[in-house]
Amino acid sequence: MRMRPSFANCSSAVALVALGFLAGCGRRAALGPAGSSGELPDTEVNDFALTETEQGRPEWKLYARYAATYSARDLVIARAVRVDFFDDRSQRTSTLTAREGEINDRTKNMTARGNVVLETTEGTRLSTEELRFLNARQKILVPRERLVRVEREGSVLTGYGFESDPDLRHYEFMSRVKVTVLAPANEPGSRSRDGR
Repeated sequence: MRMRPSFANCSSAVALVALGFLAGCGRRAALGPAGSSGELPDTEVNDFALTETEQGRPEWKLYARYAATYSARDLVIARAVRVDFFDDRSQRTSTLTAREGEINDRTKNMTARGNVVLETTEGTRLSTEELRFLNARQKILVPRERLVRVEREGSVLTGYGFESDPDLRHYEFMSRVKVTVLAPANEPGSRSRDGR
């Protein structure tokens, strides 16, 4: 007795296989540091460190708890960032901390975001939510729409937009500057003056 293949059974099997393929081909959200772009990093590293030097002496050193590199865009995205800046004698002059940062791997320009603090070894302290570091110019920039607070020698300066060297020795606010002079501990009160 010979058995003939049933086309009805064959077509059912083909339909099941096709459904299995279709179910497996759906779009899935990509997870990773690039967020909603879906781009996956070329490399991911924990405890990342990067040093920029000029003629063998360090200009700055970046440390991050996590970093992801995207070679096609010359981009490094870092989390839990700390950057130490150095003078021409290789002495640390200031330290920047931020929740996250982006580094252009070609130019070494950086953008820091989220609870950004830059503190000098002399005690001057800058705080803001976003800050850019231009490596070739060795300049710190805060966009005009961002509030900046600088605490220095008993005074608090606030304003919008900012430009400085990483040592916070020569700086300029762009607009709406307000100065508060704190009274010494033995004098009550403080004075405030708007710089409009």
